[in-house]
Amino acid sequence: MSEVASFAAVLASGEGAIAVGTRLAIIRHGEAFANVDSVIGGHKGCRGLTPRGVTQSEVLAARLVRTGELAGAAALWTSVLPRAVETAAILAPALGLTGFERSCSFCERHPGEADGLTWAEYETRYQRRSLPGDDPEFPTSPGGESWIGFLDRAAAALVALATIHPGELVVVVSHGGVIDASLIRFLELAEHGNVVRLHPDNTSITEWRHTGSRWRLVRYNDAAHLAGLSHIRSAEPEWVGAEPPEWAATNQQA
Repeated sequence: MSEVASFAAVLASGEGAIAVGTRLAIIRHGEAFANVDSVIGGHKGCRGLTPRGVTQSEVLAARLVRTGELAGAAALWTSVLPRAVETAAILAPALGLTGFERSCSFCERHPGEADGLTWAEYETRYQRRSLPGDDPEFPTSPGGESWIGFLDRAAAALVALATIHPGELVVVVSHGGVIDASLIRFLELAEHGNVVRLHPDNTSITEWRHTGSRWRLVRYNDAAHLAGLSHIRSAEPEWVGAEPPEWAATNQQA
């Protein structure tokens, strides 16, 4: 059975155990036009990497060749969104791989009809925000995923991929939300992660290793290759420091 067919079968069945020593390295894509333009970057809105995002990916690729820290990767997977695919194409040779697999299971949260809007347009049209954890049972917009549905979908895909690679290292080039999903579901964070604010850097590495009974977080948001390179490091978006309305109201009253 092919890699893709095995993944699909395990994902559909939800069965199988993860072997001791299995490793997942999840890499966030390089900076994308959707990031700098504050656009909702689903299948419609994603226009791929900015020149800075390409450079970030190339710097990471050089690091991986130099350190060999992800040497021996059995497979490279990515989402189908252009920003992730373009990042994976840059990284594959550095991992000693000639290609990679794609699956929408590793996509960012599906936004629905709001795909392609700017976030300012979104807030005007829907009269609400859509930060991670906000209204977790409701879709971003009609036809989109809820936060809970997204977390479950992304975590299930990561587990299925780990299941078909017992004792091996698999690299996934994906999105900040998928990295969030791994932390929230593998660490069983309360309130579907709304108790923390997560935001991994572009091209950062988050790595997990399985003990046979549970996941162990090896590293999170490792972007050491960008240290001292402020000219190619992406700015932190405003929403990372934003508080939910009820928290802000409480703090104002205190």
